[in-house]
Amino acid sequence: MQYEDYDVAVIGAGHAGCEAALACARLGLKTIVFTVSVDSIAMMPCNPNIGGTSKGHLVREVDALGGEMGKNIDRTFIQSKMLNTSKGPAVHSLRAQADKKDYSASMRKILENTDNLTVRQDEVAEILTCKEDSSPTSVKGVKTTSGNIYPARCAIICTGVYLKARCIYGEVSHYTGPNGLPAANSLTQSLIDLGIDVRRFKTGTPARIDKRSIDFSKMEEQFGDEKIVPFSFENKSEDLQKEQVSCWLTYTNEETHKIIRDNIDRSPLFSGAIEGVGPRYCPSIEDKVMRFADKDRHQVFIEPEGNYTNEMYISGMSSSLPEDVQYKMYRSVPGLENAKIVRNAYAIEYDCINATQLYPTLEFKHISGLFSAGQSNGSSGYEEAAAQGIIAGINAAMKLKNEEPLILDRSDGYIGVLIDDLVTKETSEPYRMMTSRAEYRLLLRQDNADLRLSKYGYRVGLLSKERYERVLYKQEVIKNEIERLKSNSVGTSEKVLEFLKQYNSTALTSGITLAELIRRPELSYSLIAPIDKGRPDIEEEIAEQINIELKYEGYISRQITQVEQYKKLEKKKIPENFDYDEVPSLRIEARQKLKKIKPVSIGQASRISGVSPADINVLIVYMNSRRTKVGEN
Repeated sequence: MQYEDYDVAVIGAGHAGCEAALACARLGLKTIVFTVSVDSIAMMPCNPNIGGTSKGHLVREVDALGGEMGKNIDRTFIQSKMLNTSKGPAVHSLRAQADKKDYSASMRKILENTDNLTVRQDEVAEILTCKEDSSPTSVKGVKTTSGNIYPARCAIICTGVYLKARCIYGEVSHYTGPNGLPAANSLTQSLIDLGIDVRRFKTGTPARIDKRSIDFSKMEEQFGDEKIVPFSFENKSEDLQKEQVSCWLTYTNEETHKIIRDNIDRSPLFSGAIEGVGPRYCPSIEDKVMRFADKDRHQVFIEPEGNYTNEMYISGMSSSLPEDVQYKMYRSVPGLENAKIVRNAYAIEYDCINATQLYPTLEFKHISGLFSAGQSNGSSGYEEAAAQGIIAGINAAMKLKNEEPLILDRSDGYIGVLIDDLVTKETSEPYRMMTSRAEYRLLLRQDNADLRLSKYGYRVGLLSKERYERVLYKQEVIKNEIERLKSNSVGTSEKVLEFLKQYNSTALTSGITLAELIRRPELSYSLIAPIDKGRPDIEEEIAEQINIELKYEGYISRQITQVEQYKKLEKKKIPENFDYDEVPSLRIEARQKLKKIKPVSIGQASRISGVSPADINVLIVYMNSRRTKVGEN
């Protein structure tokens, strides 16, 4: 049966699918989102939190573009904490524990009440395409396992870890998705038939323990922050204040490690029963014990899964060991001696694509109108998925509207870094975002995501004029206040000297600007308020921006100069059908890699593994000479 036509079909309603579907629908496109179960919409099958180091940056960037994840976690968090506050602002990252059920239910409510959006519980088995004469293959719809056809002009693959999913612990193997939900077993073959390179990855999750069986007196209590910082720039701190739950910290020990080593031959990770490649930066506990034999303990965080359940998440101890070994292992940890397992830990294998087949828009290079986002691209994490989802959704909409696509580069945001890494560098394992991956991280802070990216959200139509004007006002206030602080001075009055003495700051012998005072390590914009007579009334989040801009001005200026150099190579575009075989003196390896990746710019070409600086110089010289010849003709 053929159903009514849609503009966009989104396959999967996890964190990528939700953002993709909402972006398309909010931009006026008739959108349908498919899910194997409506109960799995925005489900958190693994950790019960949003954000964290570098991931918090992604969530705030999604919000600045007009996405939903930040708002949804603000609605459903049970503990909130800013991480890395003892370090510089570049690595500050917000993290919040979620009530998993509430998070999923809240996002489902948003989807079901969004205009232009249809939610459908069904499994997509095939991407339908057509090809006319010399035009590229293009999407014409999707077909479900029941044989129903849904015509669509674009499709976005957001299948997460469901493609041919297999859950494993010990000798037990179930062909299901997370939490026993159905796997999507049919779509992989359709992708292969379309010439898409598919690979097998693996991730895992720890056991869930009954709260009543835990002795918290043997653990360190971990509290949330007194003052809540919202993920969404639309929310105010004072509106989110509420009583928070605690998390708990304990540690593995030598007994734990001995149990794991003695049973390592029963782990499917080490026995060869698991084929997929696992994440380097989120290893199982057996991985950690075997790889870091010198460590006598590892951190274990006990985190609540929600307000209305006794299930506790054992963060740091994901595993695929047999059930009997899991009991011994968990019960060797202080506070878990009498632990009762509600859900066993398990590993999950799944199919995903090689993301180098995608443009930076997340559209397939050889199939017009087909996009892919999230863990189906070989990434890991809810936040990475949501970030890709909103970009894929925006670009599907821009394509159908014949408008300019949205491509964020590495100097625009963590989203730009994430997508550039995925589509440029061949990822042989699940990709995890980290602050160290961002070259310009002092510019790409989580606190200024709105200042950096709101212009794009407004341009594509996801941000209202009112919200964008608030951002412009914020930029103007920051600029004016920094100018005032640089042009106003204080002298050696008794009040000023007494103030400096109070903070053990060097006394003045002559006048100094307020900006110079703020740059002193022991002082800040908020602290100097008593000696700043002309200070206007400024919101706290704006004051934070002013403080950071002044304290790190030299470093920020240096990074801006680096970005300018970077942009020069990004602006050197490579034609879509460029023939690398015509370039003389280009090494064979470089020629092969460039033909495979098809970079859109010299900048992207320079980041391809196997393409050397010498190859880039050869390419630039050839392109310049070709332009000269064209100009002469």
